[in-house]
Amino acid sequence: MMKKLFMQGAVVALTALTTTLITPDMMAQEKRMPTLEDLIPGGESYRYAENIYGLQWWGDRCIRPTEDGLTAINPSNGHSTTLFTLKQVNEALQAAGLKPLQHLYSLSLPWADQTVALLPLPQRYALYNWATGEVKGRDDLPKEPAGNFDYDTKQHHLAYTVANNLYVDGRRITNEPEGIVCGQSVHRNEFGISKGTFWSPDGSLLAFYRMDERMVTEYPLVNITARVGEVNSIRYPMAGMTSHQVQVGLYNPTTQQTLYLQTGDPTDRYFTNISWSPDAKSLYLIELNRDQNHAKLCQYDVATGQLTQVLLEESHPKYVEPSTPILFLPWDANLILYQSQRSGYNHLWLMNLQTKALTPLTSGEWMVQEVLGFNPRTKEVIFSATKESPLKSNIYKVHARSGKITRLDQGEGVHRSQLSASGSYLIDSYSTPTEPRIIQLIPTGKGKVQTLLTAANPYADLVMPTIETGTIKSADGTTDLYYRLVKPADFDPAKRYPAVIYVYGGPHAQLVTDGWLTGARGWDLYMANRGYIVFSLDNRGSANRGLEFENATFRHLGVEECKDQVKGAEFLQSLPYVDGNRIGVHGWSFGGHMTTALLLRYPDLFKVGVAGGPVIDWSYYEVMYGERYMDTPQSNPDGYAESNLNRLAGALKGHLLIIHDDHDDTCVPQHTLSFMKACIDARTYPDLFIYPGHKHNVIGRDRVHLHEKITRYFDDYLK
Repeated sequence: MMKKLFMQGAVVALTALTTTLITPDMMAQEKRMPTLEDLIPGGESYRYAENIYGLQWWGDRCIRPTEDGLTAINPSNGHSTTLFTLKQVNEALQAAGLKPLQHLYSLSLPWADQTVALLPLPQRYALYNWATGEVKGRDDLPKEPAGNFDYDTKQHHLAYTVANNLYVDGRRITNEPEGIVCGQSVHRNEFGISKGTFWSPDGSLLAFYRMDERMVTEYPLVNITARVGEVNSIRYPMAGMTSHQVQVGLYNPTTQQTLYLQTGDPTDRYFTNISWSPDAKSLYLIELNRDQNHAKLCQYDVATGQLTQVLLEESHPKYVEPSTPILFLPWDANLILYQSQRSGYNHLWLMNLQTKALTPLTSGEWMVQEVLGFNPRTKEVIFSATKESPLKSNIYKVHARSGKITRLDQGEGVHRSQLSASGSYLIDSYSTPTEPRIIQLIPTGKGKVQTLLTAANPYADLVMPTIETGTIKSADGTTDLYYRLVKPADFDPAKRYPAVIYVYGGPHAQLVTDGWLTGARGWDLYMANRGYIVFSLDNRGSANRGLEFENATFRHLGVEECKDQVKGAEFLQSLPYVDGNRIGVHGWSFGGHMTTALLLRYPDLFKVGVAGGPVIDWSYYEVMYGERYMDTPQSNPDGYAESNLNRLAGALKGHLLIIHDDHDDTCVPQHTLSFMKACIDARTYPDLFIYPGHKHNVIGRDRVHLHEKITRYFDDYLK
């Protein structure tokens, strides 16, 4: 089969994607084989692409921190000037009785018209005016450990949490017992939620979440570092069980009064995507029912807490998944920007608040990924999307009236950008399959691109494998699926190699991209050079292909996905250089479920598997994610039974290693332990390894140990 790489929307033949000097006749003698220490984060010699940390905008000037100071770059001509040095700010901090900074990478410059930097210090915030050399520090933070800091840049209020309570400007504004949490993220960070406080545009009010978890069953995790093991309980609402209840509060720092929105009984409802009106008189949120098939965009009066109106409703027979708040167009307070998959793909819609008319601003068989901001002068919206290809992420602008879309980057790779205050410039960081990182300043109108960084290949002195990409048909016979194939650097087409499939397969993830090395991980490269063919396939159910592609797995997670991965394995078997009797699989989390399921459902095809943090029984998984894709165990008993891998424990024939972290609060250890019991009862013999002290993944130095453990298992049983 011809290998393919999708470039600029066209299919371009690609025989081998190389990182650098990889053909045997070109390999310099001094090159060596990479080790896990080189390729895995946490390794002593870990290689990563050069980057510029702390890049941000100060109005329309690009700010670049260095070890010694802070530089402002004019994006129109690339000229730079030093704003201040680390020595200067530390002298000012010392004069104010504050501890010095080690670097300038964490500061921010939120005031485009002021020469003031916001310095986040341990347990303290300070303002540094580099024109006057003055430092203003805060003395109203508690001595107790605090977190979730949220600084209001208008009136300089500071919100934060201590334990489960919320504080503003040193004053505790909630006094809740254990089991009620205020000012923190809720709904287990689903629906795009990442924080628990939201300042109004003028800083006059603070919206915050209050989450009552007292009715949620506690799940015990054990701390084994104590002399006698200690129980650390977490509130974990499993699918079909009682979930927490959330309210939205409004705190007024001037009156020191708190008002709660009158949302009614919060039982079995989700409140998400909080946003403010420009005049701070209304709060908007999306209310979602527990079945997650009916969403309502609601407007509340912040003076009374009463519901003003429901602006629109959206439903779907499977699920809707609101993940982004509305945005007001800065040139017209009567127009909001709303994101929805109602067309089958995530797109931008304009809504007139007076007429409630909803019109599409973007459309097509591609996904809007993120709104970066606006250019009020030209009345344009700047966003990232997969318009060129599902493998790419490019930056565009669309005119709010004409709907004309213009791409702003060069069209290749995966881009991540920041928009300047006026919307006139972008800090654009991107990679392509052969370029690890390029950072540029790009005008959103006319002008010259300024390149700040072209990173060198971090693997230039190492022997690297070759990478190929292409497509095969899914199990439905019609849908194209993208794959990546990694071959050893000394590949010999006359040999027959064992193959390892690295899999994830679940929603909100994509393994094959047009980014650096097409998304291949360090372990993929390592295993290829050890003599394996390493393969990854984005099956139906994964990200960036539209709603129908994603929800093909609805109510039976892990079933259709496995069928697609089988097509991938069959493709591997068709290759003359792959030993079809030696195919293994590895994945983590959802990929751990997939790994285990493939060995159990197709025991004659997959011979060895390593499953990390696997979901075994979806009834043990949490409410928000689990019920979106599976409904409840009560309403979908057949689907839960079909996806329950404990019921298939007797089918295990190959070698399966389960790895789990003992403090996993995402996929709790009950999954793995129940599977071990099921295998014992069925007289099958998986292997088990536990990483103490880690949560849902193994991080830090232990991550190298993890990948050595995985490698040894495949070497022992597949090579």
